[in-house]
Formats: sequence, structure tokens, C-alpha cells
Amino acid sequence: MRKQTKTVIVASAVVALIAIASWGLTRPVAAKATAPAAVPVKVISVVKEDVPRYVSGIGSVLSLHSVIVRPQVDGILTKLLVKEGQQVKTGDLLATIDDRSIRASLEQAQAQLAQSQAQLDVAQVDLKRYRLLTTDNSISKQTFDQQQALVHQLSATALGNQATINAAQVQLSYTQLRSPVTGRVGIRNVDEGNFLRVSDAQGLFSVTQIDPVSVEFSLPQQMLPTLQDLTHSTPPAQVQAYIGDGENGTLLGVGHLTLIDNQVAATTGTIRAKAEFSNPAEKLWPGQLVTVKIQTAIDRDALKVPPQVVQRGVDNHFVYRVNGDKVEVIPVEVLYQDSHLTLIKGPNAGDVLVSDGQSRLKPGARIDVVNKEPAMVQSTQESAQ
Repeated sequence: MRKQTKTVIVASAVVALIAIASWGLTRPVAAKATAPAAVPVKVISVVKEDVPRYVSGIGSVLSLHSVIVRPQVDGILTKLLVKEGQQVKTGDLLATIDDRSIRASLEQAQAQLAQSQAQLDVAQVDLKRYRLLTTDNSISKQTFDQQQALVHQLSATALGNQATINAAQVQLSYTQLRSPVTGRVGIRNVDEGNFLRVSDAQGLFSVTQIDPVSVEFSLPQQMLPTLQDLTHSTPPAQVQAYIGDGENGTLLGVGHLTLIDNQVAATTGTIRAKAEFSNPAEKLWPGQLVTVKIQTAIDRDALKVPPQVVQRGVDNHFVYRVNGDKVEVIPVEVLYQDSHLTLIKGPNAGDVLVSDGQSRLKPGARIDVVNKEPAMVQSTQESAQ
């Protein structure tokens, strides 16, 4: 009996020792498991600078002057003096039409004028003689009046002949097709040797002015007051044209706002406007669709961050500001926002804010910054390029 009691006491002591040892081993592990892990985040510094505001839309490039070269007289196309795509200036000779028939008509009219002029000269000499003879009644007054009427008749005939000559000279000028504008020659529709008619539906080719050009675009009617102010601003409001979406696209040119339409489109609720661009490199091409951006205002000394920095709460917007190795919540007021920047009021310039990883954060959470240097938000002008 005494031996069994001793065995029970020893067994109990062993169990107690094992329990104590287990508790001692597991206690730090449990404490370590319950410690919150640092959240990996990316951060960015608040930038203070002057920030321009923009409004964007889709526009179409238009030539300020585009002409289809058409024949104004019937005839055979004898010579083409320009090539497709060639640059020409106002007054340059582009093509010629067979002018032999018109030139013959001109020479005939000139001969008739010479004949009429000769008859008029004789009649005027006779009239002068008759006027002297009427002083002593050597000839009748009727004869003098008839001679005077003949002079008037021949003068009118000479004027008619001169008008015929002028008309023939105009027709002759139409046989030389000259450029009415400075621009680029388009694709040719007719080859040398073809018979041209004034009634032909298509012309020979077009000549289109490419420098400068205009861009026509539409904006919501709510922008009308802003556009009205911009059209009267000095200097004129700047307009940028891009191929693409305006952020990842290529800048084609910078122009200025010239006018807005005199009415709002009732079907779309938009207002049309035009901007003019200097285009020496010919990056803007008539008929091309482009994205236009207009600078509408400038925010002086604005606090700028990327859009993803600002979080939306139940009642307001907020940001996570880095304070040591932890974060704190700072309420902010959004003053302006577009696809690549947000202007806010609340933090201070130079504050380091969380730009990525906010979904796992809460006030006072520990963080692990994965980008070594706080990134600076790209300036508006750079992003516009």
C-alpha cells in the first residue's frame, strides 16, 4: 500500500514537471504569434507647386484652306507640272489645258477690233470735216447728224470687240491651272492626255494648306462660361493636341483657342470650339482625330498627390500619413482631381503619405516602406508631355 502511494506521488510530480516545461516553452511562441506584423506599403511625399487645371475632349484637325483644282474650260489636259504630295505656293502653275481653240478665238476678236477701230478712225475724220462744212452750210445738218451717229455706232462696235477680247483672255487664262493657296498637292485623279470637262464630278487633285491648321472639338455646355472667359484672355488660352488619350499619347502641337460656336448643339448638349496651331513639322494632318487639352486655370501653391493616395471614408476623404514606423489618419478636402493628380487641403508640404497598400491599414498600424525614397508626384506639365 505504501509502495503504491509512492508510485502515485512520483507520477503526479512527473506530470506536473512536464506541464510546467510545456507552459514555459509555449508561452513566448504564443506571445510572438500574437504580435502584429508590419504592413508593406509604398509612400509618396506631398508636393507644393503651381498646378494648371485642364479640360479635355476629342477634336478633328481641319485645314484653314483646302481647294479642289477643277477645269473651268473644256479641253485636253496637256501637261501636269507638279507631283503628288508636292508643296506649292499661291500662284504656282500646276497644269495646262490645250488652248489652241481659245487662242484662235482671241486672235479673231483682236482682228475684228482692229477693223472696227480703222472704220472708226475714218468716220471720226469725216465727222471733223463735216463739222467745219456746217459752219457755212456747205452740207446739210442731216448729213452731219448721220455721220455723228456712225461714229457712235463704230465706237460701240469697238467696245464690243474689246469685251470679246477680254472674255477670250479670261478663257485663255483658265487653260493654265494655278494654285490658289499655299499647301500640299493631294493624290491625282486624272492623267495627262485626258479630255477635261467643266461638268466633271471630280477635280484633278486638291491643294490643302497644312501650316497653320485648326482643330475643331466639342465640350459639355457646362464649360461655356469658362470658354467665354478663355476666348477673351490675354495671352490666348493654350490648347494641346495629342494622338492618344492625352496622358500616354504623343504631343502633336500646342496652339491657342480662337473661337466658340454661336450656339449649343441641342441634340448633344455640347458646344463646338476651334483652336489654331502652327504646324511647321506637319504633325497635325487634316482629318486626323486628336485629343485636345485646354488649360482652364492655375492653382497657386497647391498640395499635390497621386489620386490613389486619397481614400474615401463614410463621411469624408482621408489619407494615411507616416509617423515613424506607424501611420495615422488625416482628414483631407479634395479641391480638384483628374486621372493623374489630386489637389488636397489638410496635410502639409513634405508630409509622407501612403500611396499603395492602404487596404490592410488602420490607424496606428505598423508599416514597412518598400520604396526606399518617397516618390515625388509627377508634375502636371511633365505628365501632359
